Amino acid sequence: MEPRNLGILVIIVGLALVLAGGLIAAGAFSWFGRLPGDIRIETGSTRVYIPITTMLLLSIALSLLAAILRRFQ
Repeated sequence: MEPRNLGILVIIVGLALVLAGGLIAAGAFSWFGRLPGDIRIETGSTRVYIPITTMLLLSIALSLLAAILRRFQ
């Protein structure tokens, strides 16, 4: 990869991170981690949380992102 292309990629990733950080700060992802299929068990002083659906969605999103980035190589 040429240095110029790498620089553009770093800028794009940085802007995406800033955008995601702004959305998180604004509360746009308050639903994340509270999806149907996420298991939450609370008894007394014990809390168990298993985010099955959330992790499946995150895995799909990251797989799509990796496939898109591979196309530009």
